[in-house]
Amino acid sequence: MQFDDDAALDTSEVTDGRGGALGGIPGGGKTIGGGLVGLVVLVASVYFGVDPGMFGSGSSDTSSSRTSAADLAADCRTGADANHKEECRIVAVVNSVQAFWKQTETAAGNPYQQAPTFLFTGSVNTGCGNATSDVGPFYCSADDKVYLDLGFFNDLSSEFGAKGGPFAEAYVIAHEYGHHFQDLSGTISRGSGKGQNSGSVKLELQADCYAGVWAHHATTTPDPKSGKPLITDLTEDDINRGLDAAAAVGDDRIQQRYQGKVTPDAWTHGSASQRQQWFSTGYRSGRVASCNTFS
Repeated sequence: MQFDDDAALDTSEVTDGRGGALGGIPGGGKTIGGGLVGLVVLVASVYFGVDPGMFGSGSSDTSSSRTSAADLAADCRTGADANHKEECRIVAVVNSVQAFWKQTETAAGNPYQQAPTFLFTGSVNTGCGNATSDVGPFYCSADDKVYLDLGFFNDLSSEFGAKGGPFAEAYVIAHEYGHHFQDLSGTISRGSGKGQNSGSVKLELQADCYAGVWAHHATTTPDPKSGKPLITDLTEDDINRGLDAAAAVGDDRIQQRYQGKVTPDAWTHGSASQRQQWFSTGYRSGRVASCNTFS
């Protein structure tokens, strides 16, 4: 995945709260997991009898040595920065995903509401309550934010066996913004229950599909400032790494890995093949309408 070196990044779409006690006020709203696992670790502790602490996100340390968060505005100015620094790459992907949804919603006659990504370390207070890095990336509908501990991307490879890479990270982010779009469109209320035919699974698979739709348009979506695409190249290997990441955190693979058997009645995100299928559906078609997992 390559970014336009000369593109100007908009760091206002990402808040860096690592090492701080920033966040929302605990309250109502719905916390939707996704990325690759979203709340899969939390789900594991509830449904699989697994202690979420065993996953040990590499960035769960909240000591003073981790409190010097990067100054995104100073460090992440251009696409060239995104090509060399992980935090800047996160900013660039968020910019690209939100530019796509803004363009799509504008074409449909609906205003798109921006949603920031909040980077945290260890734990964070959100509009949906307190969360730790153990739960993975998630979207909170109460404060309209995507929450991400960058240590999750290490866990994606070390704990779940994914190949990882920049586009695997981009897939996580695009999935979470798929949940934001579901929130804006009212679909998010349909994600409940557990089991292979549950609303929860259908909601997660739809977010996978939306991530694929964004990927289809990623190299042609114009940046609002320059009018040129922020992402200039996505390779076959990039897409394959996204598919690999989706499969690595399918409910069936996680269950087999941590409980030694597959129990479809406890699924909340879908199987490895389903997650790959729906990302591929979105990527091949490039159409939001193709992502009706509820039909």
